[in-house]
Amino acid sequence: MLSQRRGIHLDQSELLCKKGCGFYGNTAWQGLCSKCWREEYQRDRQKQIQEDWALAERLQREEEEAYASRNQKAQPQPSITPFSKFEERKTKEKSSKVNTVTKFFTPSTKTPPKKDASPFDAQSSPSPSSSASRHSSVDTDHATREFIDFLKPLKSGREIFKQCRAFTESMAYKRDMGADELSECVQDFYQNLSERLQTQFKGSSEHVESVMDEVEKYMMTRLYKEVFCPETTDDEKKDLAIQKRIRALHWVTIEMLCVPVDEEIPEVSDSVVKAITDVIEMDSKRVPKDKLGCITRCSKHIFNAIKVSKKEAASADDFLPTLIYIVLKANPPRLQSNIQYITRFCNPSRLMTGEDGYYFTNLCCAVAFIEKLDGQSLNLSSEEFELYMSGQASPNWPQAAGASSCSPGSTPLSQVHKRLDLLTGLGERQDRVMEKARQLENDLIDWTDEVEQKVQNVLQSFPPETQNPTPTTATSTSASSSAIDSDNVENELLPPPLQPQVFAG
Repeated sequence: MLSQRRGIHLDQSELLCKKGCGFYGNTAWQGLCSKCWREEYQRDRQKQIQEDWALAERLQREEEEAYASRNQKAQPQPSITPFSKFEERKTKEKSSKVNTVTKFFTPSTKTPPKKDASPFDAQSSPSPSSSASRHSSVDTDHATREFIDFLKPLKSGREIFKQCRAFTESMAYKRDMGADELSECVQDFYQNLSERLQTQFKGSSEHVESVMDEVEKYMMTRLYKEVFCPETTDDEKKDLAIQKRIRALHWVTIEMLCVPVDEEIPEVSDSVVKAITDVIEMDSKRVPKDKLGCITRCSKHIFNAIKVSKKEAASADDFLPTLIYIVLKANPPRLQSNIQYITRFCNPSRLMTGEDGYYFTNLCCAVAFIEKLDGQSLNLSSEEFELYMSGQASPNWPQAAGASSCSPGSTPLSQVHKRLDLLTGLGERQDRVMEKARQLENDLIDWTDEVEQKVQNVLQSFPPETQNPTPTTATSTSASSSAIDSDNVENELLPPPLQPQVFAG
């Protein structure tokens, strides 16, 4: 029912750009797509530059007028005004930047590469003094090698590699820039390179996308440490806030969100576990495309769990609450930082269209829903919501027989009171058990004392003999001698034996 889903239901039109261009929007871009957001950003930035320039000119004129009024009596000397000096210095810096960029993209004439050598040999082994080599790692070296192998068959592969490498090395000197400025630099590079590739490949969008995917992989693997959760942003603060929020919502159940998933089914339970694993694994990836891949796999596992539970195809209204449930159970690490990283540095075409863009937009909506979650969204009263949030109750409702239905006639508050009464009864039973245990302990102590007393009494009544065993031997000896004397007496009392008599012939 729509009334039951009022806090979770999201119309599909709300996922699209507010400008009506047909691409997917993003909450980080105020509901706009990447293209419209960059246009708005550049327009606002240009307006701000013009305002700053007008303010600088006005201040300069006021300073010149004040300077002229103070020195109107002095003889004027031909000199360059401070504003002219500013213009001259600005022109020099601009020409210096142009020369630097020209050096990046112009092959050196002093040390040309050998004819039989690979066109990437010079670039694949940077000098030991470069910052890229100092911060190189196994991942960056592997990405560089894969990028070179990918570009070798391309006719313009050498030029593409030179431009990408020069850009990534120049970004090392822009660490103090804000995250939006860094994103703007990367997105400008993506756009300019994509336009040149479109001209080169004559509109082959698939070929252009494959090249841009490899460009993104190479660049963002090298720039990951500098641009992920930079110190100039509050991304880390947002990470801690959403993590704390999700921990506080640990009591939210499937029934509250109307999630059409039956975890009692082994296949469904397996899909839920895989979805949680995928969304957690997102933080371990470095490339925005790989992070999006984790979100896409998580979403497909969710659709499979819904399909198996309902035995029919899943709808968008089923997907979003299930995604919210998965995020609450997973509590992914650095969730906001990963979303911001994808938003700032991913290839914009991937976020505006396709399944990656659709699933990523839903994830952003799920996070926004969690941040604004209240009792009405879960069909609870404000008292019940505060009771659960304060930790005074932790509902453990049995899953409904129909996984896709939420019974509005259930009385959550009465169930809460019933469970509180049960807890009270358990507390009383525990007190009685503890009292019996203490009584048993006292009885055991008394019994032990009683047994010891009886043993002592027995020992006192029958003391053990401690005499020398020699009298025993004397007794035996006297007994033997007595026996001998008795034999002598007996012999004396007996008549003598008859002697034989001899008669003479």
